[in-house]
Amino acid sequence: MDSIKEIEERIDAFNKARDWDQFHSPANLAKSIAIEAGELLECFQWDEKNYNLQDVSEELADVMNYCFQMAMVLGVDPKEIIMSKIEKTEKKYPVEKAKGKADKYNKL
Repeated sequence: MDSIKEIEERIDAFNKARDWDQFHSPANLAKSIAIEAGELLECFQWDEKNYNLQDVSEELADVMNYCFQMAMVLGVDPKEIIMSKIEKTEKKYPVEKAKGKADKYNKL
């Protein structure tokens, strides 16, 4: 069994046991991703060097959990969409132009 499938099955079982799927529309999940991403950012609000790794890990897990749920609701494969996006981004940021630079692709 691949690990992404295990994650999806665990999330699905958790939500079904609580009858929470009814609340997981794409819009609600997108809002939840943004909210949890804000909570992740809050971990670095006043000191980006001295953060609590446990707190950061938990907030990152929340973001990822909602991302997996959104992929499930939309019927898309997380691995497939990530790999596709990486391929697209590789074309926008070729190594010979982007290496060591933080410029946007249209400024390379």
